[in-house]
Amino acid sequence: MTAMKKLPIDVVINILFRLPVKSLTRFKCVTKSWYALIQSVDFINRHLNRATTITDEFILFKRSFKEQEGFRNVMSFLVGGVGEDDLDPISPDVDVPYLSTSYSCICHQLTGPCHGLILLTDSTNLVLLNPATRNYRLLPPSPFGIQRGFYRSVAGVGFGYDSVHKTYKVVRISEVYGEPPFNCPSVMEWKGEVYNSSTDSWRELDCVDQELPWPYNFAYSEIFYEGAFHWYAHKNVVLILCFDVNTETFRTMEVPEPCASYDEKCHSLLVLDEFLTLFCYPDPRRESSPIQETIEIWTMQEYRVNESWIKKHTIKSPPIESPLAIWKDRLLLFQDKSGILISYDLNSDEVKEFKLDGYPATLRVIIYKESLTPIPKGSTQVQNF
Repeated sequence: MTAMKKLPIDVVINILFRLPVKSLTRFKCVTKSWYALIQSVDFINRHLNRATTITDEFILFKRSFKEQEGFRNVMSFLVGGVGEDDLDPISPDVDVPYLSTSYSCICHQLTGPCHGLILLTDSTNLVLLNPATRNYRLLPPSPFGIQRGFYRSVAGVGFGYDSVHKTYKVVRISEVYGEPPFNCPSVMEWKGEVYNSSTDSWRELDCVDQELPWPYNFAYSEIFYEGAFHWYAHKNVVLILCFDVNTETFRTMEVPEPCASYDEKCHSLLVLDEFLTLFCYPDPRRESSPIQETIEIWTMQEYRVNESWIKKHTIKSPPIESPLAIWKDRLLLFQDKSGILISYDLNSDEVKEFKLDGYPATLRVIIYKESLTPIPKGSTQVQNF
């Protein structure tokens, strides 16, 4: 440590930004100058954009457990283990703060990472988390209500970074309709809201297209990619609904033609080999049938070019509830119907069961790389696990 203090500052910086977050947190206590350096925006950005490999990947794993008076939501912080594809904890599990503890925990979403930050939400409460620093913050609730006699149903939530205005944004799409006995299907309105981290406030979107396709609020039916949020949606046919974070405009993209119709399949959006990827997998709520025996994996080779979809893989389906993530660009992580985390190796076709489980349909996984990105401050307090 003494020797490092004597090194030129540019050499010290080059050494420090290659270190893990845990070490950097400890080194902030060495000197005031190191504290200021590691806290600086320039250093945080250099650390964020450093060269990394798949060995630098960590896994945030959320599941829920049924208890006598509701559900307990738990997060695990995992890393590749001694075995090539094992998963080991890097710290004790923690309870997920603020999210619902009712059966609705099957609808919890984890969105990200975006600059190392992850959004946890139950559609009502929104928690911004940096899993590397363990800092988190409950975002302020939207102030926009609805008229008496109407009901709001949140259809989709998205989280991303506005690279033009240098701010994080959360978008929430809701359907507003009349409550019983006045809930006529023809009396419905789409509402859009955006949270801006730079102002720590919400505002309503103007002129939301009332012909928007309906986003599916399922696990991994959404993803932030190329500056836009994407939801698996439908309007007579299956579509991808997009929201550009910079311009705050909606648009749609087509899915591969064989996936556009309803054929007892569900769909998830992920990223494989840096391409936007669509999973077409068996609907877990239906009885098994020949059409359900395979999972199709499609990648969009040129973003926003509908004709560039290609079928990358067709695999024999384990009995899954949903896809969760792609790890190491070859391991598909799934939750099976009984609530166990399993993997499918695209190279060897091997299926592996991990000793990680939860209540069925509550498993969520985010693959992330460590960052020092701070939680944007605001009216609510930044906390730490």
